[in-house]
Amino acid sequence: MSRRIQTIVLEGVLAVLGITTVFPFVWMLFSAFKPNREIVSLHQSLLPQEWTLENFTGLQDKFDFLRFFLNSLGVALVITAVTIYTSCLCGYVLAKYRFRGRNAVFGFILGTMMIPWAVTIIPQYEMMTNFGLTDSYWALILPAMINAFGVFQLRQGMSSVSDEIVEAARVDGASEFRIFHQIMIPLCRNSISALGIFVFLWNWEDYLWPFLMITDEKKQLLAVGLKAFNGQYGTDYGGLFAATSLAIVPVIVVYVIFQKQFIAGIASGSGK
Repeated sequence: MSRRIQTIVLEGVLAVLGITTVFPFVWMLFSAFKPNREIVSLHQSLLPQEWTLENFTGLQDKFDFLRFFLNSLGVALVITAVTIYTSCLCGYVLAKYRFRGRNAVFGFILGTMMIPWAVTIIPQYEMMTNFGLTDSYWALILPAMINAFGVFQLRQGMSSVSDEIVEAARVDGASEFRIFHQIMIPLCRNSISALGIFVFLWNWEDYLWPFLMITDEKKQLLAVGLKAFNGQYGTDYGGLFAATSLAIVPVIVVYVIFQKQFIAGIASGSGK
């Protein structure tokens, strides 16, 4: 009986935490259908008292939402694809090859995860400036090509693949290129899916680095473009909530599609 009570209490606590986490997003979604005067009113309600679609229909007229959306989508997809491939490649080498200093290299990669990003932002900015890559998408892609967390995630995932499978493929005459692409990558699809969701989310919502690197408004990303709703004397909250609601749609779609692989990948990446 006591175990049942503990389960009920735990589920109740988790439910409260879940509702607390989701409520701001629900409030934002409903507020996107409210006129601004209702949003800033002292008497608030969750559901709109006056439903309106003007925040969505007039979104493109207020700022170039579609261009910003496509810019962010393209950059996030390219970075995600490149990061997944480089992480798989490094993870395969560290998991299945035996060479002197392998553990030291892996320890060094893990050590870079302990360095705050704020420490490296100035050197990275100077490097991109010296390379002449400012106001270019290369300034966003190049620093993100190698991800220490991705190497760790895929190294753990590929370590769980039996060495006998790799050795059997080598005995049968398969090249390392074929083993990597046709055996290891398909067997680690759960870890790859989990990493892909993380990397896509990190780059989709990134604000500071695109703000520093991209100066051309036509090349700017959505997270930075949303600041266009902040005027000198006021903020168009309705338009801001509508744009933000549409901005989180790709993340939700990606997570819903790869939900099972994401959970399985997190579990497989937690240990050998």
